[in-house]
Amino acid sequence: MAPSELRQYDLVLLGATGYTGKLCAEHITKSLPTDLKWAVSGRSYEGLSAVVEEIKSYSPDRIQPAVEVVTLTLDESRSLAQKSRLILNTVGPYFRYSSPIVQACAENGTHYLDVTGELPWVYEMIQKYHDVAKANNAIIIPEIGLESAPSDLLAWSLATLIKKQFSLGTKEVVAAVHEMRSQPSGGTLATIVGILDHYSLSQLAKASAPWALSPVAGPRSSTQVPLATRLLGVRKQPQLGTLITSITAGPNIAIVQRTWGLLRGPESYGPNFQYHEYMRVKNSLAGAIIHFALALGLFALAIPPLRWLCQYAAHNVYAPGQGARKEVTAEESFELRAVAEADEDSSKPQMAMAKFRYDGGIYYLTGVFLAEAAMVLLKEEELTKKLGGGLLTPAMLGQPFIDRLKNAGVVLECRIMPEQ
Repeated sequence: MAPSELRQYDLVLLGATGYTGKLCAEHITKSLPTDLKWAVSGRSYEGLSAVVEEIKSYSPDRIQPAVEVVTLTLDESRSLAQKSRLILNTVGPYFRYSSPIVQACAENGTHYLDVTGELPWVYEMIQKYHDVAKANNAIIIPEIGLESAPSDLLAWSLATLIKKQFSLGTKEVVAAVHEMRSQPSGGTLATIVGILDHYSLSQLAKASAPWALSPVAGPRSSTQVPLATRLLGVRKQPQLGTLITSITAGPNIAIVQRTWGLLRGPESYGPNFQYHEYMRVKNSLAGAIIHFALALGLFALAIPPLRWLCQYAAHNVYAPGQGARKEVTAEESFELRAVAEADEDSSKPQMAMAKFRYDGGIYYLTGVFLAEAAMVLLKEEELTKKLGGGLLTPAMLGQPFIDRLKNAGVVLECRIMPEQ
């Protein structure tokens, strides 16, 4: 394989004709260095050429992307991976299309980023390709979009702050989606209703088991889960409010737990670390209703005829590759808040609080995550050398990633709370 620095491209954006792919291409064109050597890739030359023409208006004087037509067979994936230092992948559902490109990147020492939230597929990729990627110094980071970068970065920031300030580990981080104004894309809807057709219930259960993604065994929780939370899904947290089951919590928790393991958890976050994630609601009654509605919805998706009906309905909202118009997404926003408790023998342990917020299109933010993480991998040579390779997590990119996100409009704040 050619040395990374001698390859034709710095990065290739795979799936550039899709909804998220176009937004990522827009951010690359507007915000990344003008001398970046890059390409857009997908199945249709005509579609890719149209994307190139569209984004050219954002920065006419920069180097315009080349066009690479691929169908994501293993042979074509290997050819593409050998041309580029890094692949950004927005082609979903990932379980259906993207395994060959992960394999190709792992084998050829090509860095790789994607924005999946498909936990069973991520589990499968870790089992198959972590060791291969590590041997070839390929940094592969799935779930570096809304799932699960905000959660992972807040947990890392809080644990880092508590350790720096008090020389203590972190006992628990409780996170909650404080605000979420967004519309799903067609690709997201297709993935949600399609993943149960691909994986068996036993496979889903195995991937979703506590600490399943961590390379080392996780600690047992010493936190007593309140009865109301166990029965109704409702939890009260003084700083965060009334909380309820979050449909996106599973992949986020798994990634945070993997980060704990990759960072040799007892030495970094602490030996008793736990992470829980919810979403904020107005009151307990509303929370209980949402909890049971989600449970009923998941039960319905497990029944094939009802799942097919949902799939039909999803395609009639947005077809894959489509999403909300820009004037609609301009009003979107996302805010995740988190509270951390230091691991100390005290009735009033030290606490810290953090916030991640973005005002603007949520799928545009997904493109921001991909592009800015790419620049960390391309420019931070000491960090990439330290990381080596393997299937890693967003927080492994640390403060350089956070700094780039802040420069792109993300608000990420972290502070010690006053003693009570």
